[in-house]
Amino acid sequence: MQTLQLLPLIVFAGLAVVAGLKDATSYTIPNWISLALIAAFPVAAVVGGIGWAGGGLALLVGVGMLLIGMIMFALRWVGGGDAKFLAACALWMGVPGIAPFLLTTALAGGALTLGLMSLRSGWLAPVIAGGPAWIRRLGDKKGDVPYGVAIAAGALAALPQSIIGQALLN
Repeated sequence: MQTLQLLPLIVFAGLAVVAGLKDATSYTIPNWISLALIAAFPVAAVVGGIGWAGGGLALLVGVGMLLIGMIMFALRWVGGGDAKFLAACALWMGVPGIAPFLLTTALAGGALTLGLMSLRSGWLAPVIAGGPAWIRRLGDKKGDVPYGVAIAAGALAALPQSIIGQALLN
């Protein structure tokens, strides 16, 4: 495999990791991450040779997920950054990768929630109190769930099954 073929996958993975870390430490996912994923998609599509039909379907998946994310945001289930990041990752997943992406994201979200419930149960309070501000924020019993961490985990796990992953890894 040539370096040019690996580069889009490395960019995707790097941006997903940064988004997850930013959400875990600050409860925000900067817009530039989602915009960079969207901007890098056409390059990855050309390098992978997925064609207009595959690219168009991937775009429909991304737009559909953005609409679903907007509904989830309006219901206060996720933050705005999570909704945009979810849609940008869905664009990369396309039709073949959307089901594995959503399934692994949901499983990772459940694991994250259970982990945060354990962290917030009180028995780790002395450890949390002495930790950095972002750990104290995660340990706050009234705190939110940084779902960008789960989205990033789901995206990384499903990347080989995505339209871009299939095009570049096969």
